[in-house]
Amino acid sequence: MRAAPRLFARVLAMVSAAMLAVQPAMAQSILRDAETEALLHDMAAPLVAASGLDPNNVDIVLINDSSVNAFVAGGQIVYLNSGLINIAENANEVQGVIAHELGHVVGGHAVIDAGGKAASNISILSLLLGAAAAAAGGGEAAMGVLMAGQQAALGKYLAFSRSQESTADAAGAQFLSKAGISGRGSLSFFAKLQNLAYRAGYYPREGDEFYSTHPMTEDRIATLEDTYQKDPAWAKPPDPALEARFQRARAKLYGYLAAPKDTLVAYPETMTGVPARYARAYAWHKEARLDKAMAETDALLAQAPNDPYFLELKGQILLEAGKPRQALDPLRRATELTNNQPLIATTFGHALIATEDSANLDEAQRVLKAAVARDRENPFAWYQLGVVYNQKGDLPRARLASAEQQALSGQMPAALYSAEAAELALPKGSPDWLRAQDIAFAARAAIERQKKRK
Repeated sequence: MRAAPRLFARVLAMVSAAMLAVQPAMAQSILRDAETEALLHDMAAPLVAASGLDPNNVDIVLINDSSVNAFVAGGQIVYLNSGLINIAENANEVQGVIAHELGHVVGGHAVIDAGGKAASNISILSLLLGAAAAAAGGGEAAMGVLMAGQQAALGKYLAFSRSQESTADAAGAQFLSKAGISGRGSLSFFAKLQNLAYRAGYYPREGDEFYSTHPMTEDRIATLEDTYQKDPAWAKPPDPALEARFQRARAKLYGYLAAPKDTLVAYPETMTGVPARYARAYAWHKEARLDKAMAETDALLAQAPNDPYFLELKGQILLEAGKPRQALDPLRRATELTNNQPLIATTFGHALIATEDSANLDEAQRVLKAAVARDRENPFAWYQLGVVYNQKGDLPRARLASAEQQALSGQMPAALYSAEAAELALPKGSPDWLRAQDIAFAARAAIERQKKRK
């Protein structure tokens, strides 16, 4: 009898994890990194092509969330949690996840309700939800959990049928096959999820499948294993260049997010490969050990002097260490080598402003305008551009840049105020004046929607 509270607590822990996944993606923290975004794009490109979707309309977005999860939430965006990247051993495993999620996109399985709230996310985590019911002791306990106010979490997941999950599995396998990518990674990642369930204390029992609208993980693995092993791509080796890029981006992400002590355990100084140095550079930087961070970065650049991402790293560390003038050269070179990649260019623009030298303002304005022209959804770039305009005395455009930044950050009242102020001062009929009108209109509409929801 004493086991029941512990099992119930375990269910609630799993439900809490599920509730994280059903939050709208924009309510969570999106991680932006030029190198990682380029990698994810290249990993997904053959799968997107195989799915028949327009590559220009599909995005792979990285979420700062340590839970092992991936989901779609309407539209053609696949969200990957940082925890999933951390647990994946290779690029092929992540490609298997992306293929599955694209199956949900093509199948139109994610639904957004008329009120604009996410009705649910189709989620890799859903593989474990059958465990949530069974771990509490079967059907009666599962219903008890649902009746205890957890409908909002479990109910949204369980509303998606077994057929939808099976369809996404089959579609993902088809996309991998058409792209000539082995399904080995897909299988190994399913096995990881199964092990997570075991570690949570769930072992499948007869009848558990009736408490989940998703096929049991063992059945899915068996079905996919049969499908993948018959596929011509089954024995195809991974792309070594793509795999090397994945390992360094994975280590970079770990070094950026993990506590420095954990990074130094995972990547001790005895490891001298690129991924290890990448991770340690961030760890030492977070410890304010500039000498050691620079030593790791310079070692990376000694191997590849023109690697734009190593140059970006060096510039970022110097900038954040309060040495913006020293950061200019590596960041300028990184910006040039990537043809003004917006995220790198934004950091370069920030460094130019941080020198507090008015002679750098024209270059900063040029760099930042190019950055927002290619990536309008970058609040920090708009903020920095606003700083440039303000320092140059162009207050109308400073207010317009602020309106862009505030709208992207969800600060609609502030965006409305800034846009209206810009509109009053900008030349009537000019492109900037029209843009200020657009932001003001969108901000008013958003504010009205918010009032109606209260």
